[in-house]
Amino acid sequence: MKLSFFGAARQVTGSMFLLELDDYRILIDCGTDLDSSKEEREMEYGMFPFDASMINLVLLTHAHIDHSGQIPNLYREGYEGQVLCSEPTVDLAEILLYDSAGLHQRRIKKIQKSGKLSKKYKSIETEPLYMSNHVKIAIDNFVPLAFNRRFKFKDNAWVTFIPAGHLLGAAHILIEYEKDGGIESICFSGDVGRKNYPLLSDPDPVPEVDYLVCETTYGQRRHSDQDDPVDKLKKIIQENCIDKPGRIIIPSFSVGRTQALLYKLNKLYESQGIKPIKVFTDSPLARSSTEIHEKYSRYLNEEAREFKELEEGLFDFENLHYLKSSKESAAVSSHSEPCIIISSSGMVQGGRVEHHVAENIENSYATILFIGYTTENTLGAKLRSKDIKELVIKGARKEVNANIISTDVFSGHGDLDDLIDFIDQQDPEKLKKVFLVHGETDSMLNFKSIIEEKGFKNIEMPDWGEQFEL
Repeated sequence: MKLSFFGAARQVTGSMFLLELDDYRILIDCGTDLDSSKEEREMEYGMFPFDASMINLVLLTHAHIDHSGQIPNLYREGYEGQVLCSEPTVDLAEILLYDSAGLHQRRIKKIQKSGKLSKKYKSIETEPLYMSNHVKIAIDNFVPLAFNRRFKFKDNAWVTFIPAGHLLGAAHILIEYEKDGGIESICFSGDVGRKNYPLLSDPDPVPEVDYLVCETTYGQRRHSDQDDPVDKLKKIIQENCIDKPGRIIIPSFSVGRTQALLYKLNKLYESQGIKPIKVFTDSPLARSSTEIHEKYSRYLNEEAREFKELEEGLFDFENLHYLKSSKESAAVSSHSEPCIIISSSGMVQGGRVEHHVAENIENSYATILFIGYTTENTLGAKLRSKDIKELVIKGARKEVNANIISTDVFSGHGDLDDLIDFIDQQDPEKLKKVFLVHGETDSMLNFKSIIEEKGFKNIEMPDWGEQFEL
């Protein structure tokens, strides 16, 4: 076996790993890379650092764009095979990839209007901006596999998708390969979910393997907020919408995070007797994702399934309103009564939420509640800075008078303890090598030192493009 790292190598985004079993090539994830050095690599290697037509199979851990976002471009570059993933991942990837194609279409119109191409591309046709027709070709080749079923994809190799938590349909991927009369195995963690997360079941255990590719997003952090999500929401709503007649703006990712939030708001309104403040969900993508979560409720945890049976739905409750048009979105920013506005993106980087924040940032009766991670230099990260007094948003300088608060009770990523639990399923004496990926360098180094103390050896932190013979 040969393993190469073309994404999520000493960085969080762009998960992409190439596993070669003799002359058979498997791509595990094909995600969008947000790293600043991406453009330099594309100038040297092209869109992909390998011939897409030579890939035999793609395995997808889950639907998030940093794991799936380049799959349409893979077909555009000549790939003709299948994408294997879980059943919910097919539907979630479809809406996310079509949403990306819509963003690309708007980007092309902007290029056509301004006449300014990226420096390294000579025409719009060579820009890595796939359209809806490329997404359709890709989705038509997605093949769903059941969880925990061993599937033979070539004469001497099998794959098993193991529930990982983190997101509806997310999987750890186990590959077994018959070699010299024996079986060698490798597991790709994908993103490790956290225990007791709203809606989702806990990650399933993985078997002992020869090689492990392990994410390290939270390799040096533990979730700081241990409150029950319903209790946390009740306290925030009481303080910011009832004790004072204010509004709460919640930047939230449309797929996964928004559904966990709506589910807990539903439980809060049903069980806690709190005044049902109006809730506006301002994201067409979130509406589509919510419908998919209802469709695949059999994949959710026992608590969620029982709640759905009792209430005949997971997300619909009194005073919940889905906003469809941009006109409706603009109008709700000046809604006169206390309310909650949930909108994407979670990092306040474009999307409708940027308008809501711009309209409310100077309002001392407004609260901006962050429920997820924000990367450096995004507007969300700037807002969370303790010393922020003013900032430029939508081209205008604004004073920051709104209340800025955060909670990580809705983070879908397993923290340091969850990652330790994941790797503790392996025998340090049997595991031949551990590859740490999908994390910042400091996070990887911290996690590396922890598992070294546990007796794990041969721990690698691959650089982009690095290749290993297994």
